[in-house]
Amino acid sequence: MHAATLITVFAAILLLSLVVAPKRATVVGFFGGQNTEGRSPSLWTLVLSQVTTWIFARSLMNAAILGFYYGIAGTLAYAAYYASFLTGGYIVNRMRVQGAGSVQDWLTSRFGLPGVTAYNVVIALRLLSEVFANLLVVGLIFTAILPDVANAGTIAILIVGVVALAYSAWGGLSAALRTDVVQMLLFLVVFGIAFVALILRPEFNLGAVLTAPGASGPHNGWVLLVVAVLQVFSYPVHDPVMMDRGFLADRDTTRKSFLHAFWLSSLCIIAFGFFGIQASLEGAAYEGQLIGTWSAMFPSWVFTLLILSLLVSALSTLDSALSSAARLVVEELRLAPRTLAGGRISMVVFAMAGGALTLWGNQTLFDAVAVSGTASMFLTPVLLAGLISGRDVPLWSYMVCFFVALGGAAAYMFRDVAFVSQFLYDGHKYEQLLQICVIVLVIGFAAVLIGSRRVEARVGG
Repeated sequence: MHAATLITVFAAILLLSLVVAPKRATVVGFFGGQNTEGRSPSLWTLVLSQVTTWIFARSLMNAAILGFYYGIAGTLAYAAYYASFLTGGYIVNRMRVQGAGSVQDWLTSRFGLPGVTAYNVVIALRLLSEVFANLLVVGLIFTAILPDVANAGTIAILIVGVVALAYSAWGGLSAALRTDVVQMLLFLVVFGIAFVALILRPEFNLGAVLTAPGASGPHNGWVLLVVAVLQVFSYPVHDPVMMDRGFLADRDTTRKSFLHAFWLSSLCIIAFGFFGIQASLEGAAYEGQLIGTWSAMFPSWVFTLLILSLLVSALSTLDSALSSAARLVVEELRLAPRTLAGGRISMVVFAMAGGALTLWGNQTLFDAVAVSGTASMFLTPVLLAGLISGRDVPLWSYMVCFFVALGGAAAYMFRDVAFVSQFLYDGHKYEQLLQICVIVLVIGFAAVLIGSRRVEARVGG
């Protein structure tokens, strides 16, 4: 693999992102995404921005890794999370019909300051995990391709993090939207070429890929698919990047953007999963989050394109996560003034915190998805009852859902601790995750149903 070629091309993409970013920054554009003429983003700007921020580097690696271990079941399980565009679009539309300008608006009208604060805690953790996970993938890639360079991964994390922060801090959400379009088009070209090269391999057989059991058998992949189905209703709502883009344009444009983002992102995720499945079919050894595996499987130019697509997706997610972090800190938490300086300081804090977490040493990429997805499940009974069914959910029911979901997320994170493991099913971690999700939902729905019935009884009485 020509490391010099990869570094040169990626450096050019970093430079292009700086050039494409808006030359003039306004407060309205920084936090609201409008261009310099004050116009909201167009349909395909929203679509490409949604997709590129959701098929980020961690997701691509997860789809491939799950495909390697669990075959088509693992890849489909991860792809199921992309039905979040359908559930998220539906939820956004319902909130907008009810007059809300954001998820926080809707929660504040129902549950006041305690309710919206609980939600903001979860999405702050989500944003932090986005910055951390994508920088981590950058570090893993450069550690793998430059094994003889000391601290190559750390240096790459610093450079990519600083560049992403530079153009994000200049233009905020308007910069993220503009660079997302360019980065997504580049991704589609680069990944498209790599995918064609994959299916033209003599060893590639579509039937074998679609029925592949994976290196560890499909059972846990199907378990994970059930987990995804349980989490997919609430999952998009705890992703501020997706939710922020749900309130930028008119309702019709927004609805279409979510639908197009669904099919486009799902195809990309499944296609990337094929690379992991093919590796398992060829009996390749798992090495370095599959990076080492692919370097041995593919010609250097294919491997270069594959890695380049990962780096581009990491960059595109970083700028969006930072712009959403600025909006959260300034407009929702009001911890900084609604100025360019206030937004930029917020971005710097999140970038530094996410970068620092890469030193923590946890390289299990799916764990961040599992933990945040479980934490988000407090929203499932609340939204189904309050937003969809129109029931009055009391604050105490909402908070029960919140703390139970947070406890479930913590239980999965610390599942190997003796005190926690004694309460969990003695099986694979995904079976334990399924158990946790079911318990969280059962308790949450019970609290919401009991609470809303009591409210109705008082009103009726």
